Amino acid sequence: MVGRLDDALGFQQTSMRLRAQRQQVLASNLANADTPNYKARDLDFRKALASALSTSAGGESMAKTNPTHLPGAAALSLPQTQLRVATQNSIDGNTVDMDVERAAFAENALRYEVSVSLAHDQIKGLMSVLQG
Repeated sequence: MVGRLDDALGFQQTSMRLRAQRQQVLASNLANADTPNYKARDLDFRKALASALSTSAGGESMAKTNPTHLPGAAALSLPQTQLRVATQNSIDGNTVDMDVERAAFAENALRYEVSVSLAHDQIKGLMSVLQG
């Protein structure tokens, strides 16, 4: 039963985890907007999601050193961040563009909320099926 619930909600869980990580990266960019020589970073969400889904479906698994151990999946690694291409030159070497960062932050937050809403709807649907 737990495996089926994981299958049903796994995509939304992975999506929300990656969105939260991207939100942290974007917040870090905004916080360092005045830091000299700070290079803005971003997370390629599509690549990270494809990688996370292929890893979870494909099957890295932990080694069992004792026959009584339960099988388990290896922890997913954190996605790699990339340097963002500078849109405007800065004298101090900082590549953070506040307008770009704010827009990306707002878009990512909105998409996170959509993922939460979809997960909520899936859970409501599963609950209605379980309750008959």
